Amino acid sequence: MILLFNKPYGVLCQFTGTGRATLADFIPIKDVYPAGRLDTDSEGLVVLTDDGRLQHRISHPGHKLPKTYWVQVEGLVAEKALESLRNGTLLNDGLSLPAIAHLIPEPTDLWPRDPPVRFRKRVANCWLELTLQEGRNRQVRRMTASVGHPTLRLIRWSVGDWTLTGIAPGKYRTLSP
Repeated sequence: MILLFNKPYGVLCQFTGTGRATLADFIPIKDVYPAGRLDTDSEGLVVLTDDGRLQHRISHPGHKLPKTYWVQVEGLVAEKALESLRNGTLLNDGLSLPAIAHLIPEPTDLWPRDPPVRFRKRVANCWLELTLQEGRNRQVRRMTASVGHPTLRLIRWSVGDWTLTGIAPGKYRTLSP
């Protein structure tokens, strides 16, 4: 079994925890586990499965399954910063693999975030689409910060060929393996 879940902001990407919403608050199905994680302050696609081999294939960095993120960043991103992301950025744990990076218009069908992103009237922001083939801890946030554009909002849009299309925040879709 495969579940595609649209994880809301503020939800722990695990089934147990105290004081915060967890996957158990949204997914009543037993014996499925996330194939990879999203930070509490990130939103978007989490793939869950009851198949251990599939879970490993999705989450293990050796398989290099592409993951695409929509990222709202502070400031207007210049081509030089995009090139740095495309070439790999130096992080405290080494050079990242090159990313596919380009500017996108603000997504039109995007749900509001609760709480909303804090905006500063004198600081512009823009949206990027980043596709990575590795999954280090808080990698997207660290990459955008390393090129001078802190992340304001982070949404994982796709994992491999699976996307969030048609899945509202806090909802999931079940697929056949």
